Amino acid sequence: MDSTSDERVTALESAVAHLERQYDELNGIVMKQDKLLTKLSAVVSRMDDTFRELELSKIKENNQRPPHYE
Repeated sequence: MDSTSDERVTALESAVAHLERQYDELNGIVMKQDKLLTKLSAVVSRMDDTFRELELSKIKENNQRPPHYE
């Protein structure tokens, strides 16, 4: 191969190496975000359950018979 071809191959190899590094970095970020999203979904689910329980207890409190009915 001539020097122009060698330079092109070297440039392509460098570009591929750079893209592989970027791919690995982005893959790591996506994995971290997936773990965080899973944790946040669990927190939101627990908060939703708590909110529903509070709403139900409020409804039960408001639906009690007044003392003069007993």
